[in-house]
Amino acid sequence: MVHFLHTADWQIGTRFGQFGPEEAALLAEARFEAVENIARLASQLGVQAVLVAGDVFDQQTVTDRVVRRLFASLAGFRGHWIMIPGNHDAALPESVWTRALRLNCIPGNVKLLLAPQLLSFDEGFSILAAPLTQRRTFDDVTEFFDRAVTAEGHVRIGLSHGSVLERLPEGIDGGNPIAAERAQRASLDYLALGDWHGLYQINERTWYSGTPETDRFRENRSGMVLEVKIEEPRALPQVSEHRIGRYDWQRWDETLAVASDVEMLTARLADLGTRDVVQLTVRGALDLAASSRLEAAIADAQARARALRADLTGIRLMPTPQDLAELGAQGGYLANVVERLRALQDDAARGKTAAEALLLLSRIHRDLGNKP
Repeated sequence: MVHFLHTADWQIGTRFGQFGPEEAALLAEARFEAVENIARLASQLGVQAVLVAGDVFDQQTVTDRVVRRLFASLAGFRGHWIMIPGNHDAALPESVWTRALRLNCIPGNVKLLLAPQLLSFDEGFSILAAPLTQRRTFDDVTEFFDRAVTAEGHVRIGLSHGSVLERLPEGIDGGNPIAAERAQRASLDYLALGDWHGLYQINERTWYSGTPETDRFRENRSGMVLEVKIEEPRALPQVSEHRIGRYDWQRWDETLAVASDVEMLTARLADLGTRDVVQLTVRGALDLAASSRLEAAIADAQARARALRADLTGIRLMPTPQDLAELGAQGGYLANVVERLRALQDDAARGKTAAEALLLLSRIHRDLGNKP
């Protein structure tokens, strides 16, 4: 039996520029932890190899320290690590891989396949590798699999990085195409792919493992690694999922219409913890008191969650008579200002500024009221 792990899209060196520096640093650190967890799992399961289907690094320009640290993270598994470049770390004449070779930091049990090739292993399997040697190609680099001859009795495993034609969600068919029937045409027992960042089965022999640590707000079953067992050549692979990812990325789109909606949202925010990365978008109409409660709940949640991005530009503020009374704006100049700002929220160009001004008035009043 051939027994291995399939992973891809580690994206080591991702910068997470949409987050603050502290949040970005922790999210980047989690990607190294994911690799260490894969090594630990591989040892625990007793697999023969870990196949890494491209995009080990997020960019060619990661620092030497990042390169050294990545390869040091593999120490927990002493079996075969079999790696190919993807589109982010393509095997260019001068690349992150040539730099790693010069640094002499690649362990002896790492098989780095920088060109299309066939590699046989004594454990009874052969790897047909189709790495990317440029960031984007319109040729199917796996085509040579059909003609590759492997040792008799060996399990044939394809390893590549790209987009399976007409099969991926959301119309992701572009460069680096791979024929959907490649496993069948090439008599592969398993085709291990990278590029799509979620776990995705193309057919019974062709899988994307997805990234082991989630990196975007998308419902695509990321944060996994695949365990694969193949009893003998032409036997169907037995594929099991193992969750590796540390953080739970969530997209919340909330429309608030009544007071209970605000209370339900603040309760959800109160449940967030250190594993949560949330993108929150809120729409609806709120009075100033409800808006203040929501603002405070978001600030508290941002202190507990690993990362929380909140977009409140879809909120329309509707001060109540009680709000106006608390602001001292039941008549006179201030009342006219509040009414003018409330009306301006309908203006496409100035609506956001008007809403922010109303909130600012509310905050100033609240702060003044809390002073001893």
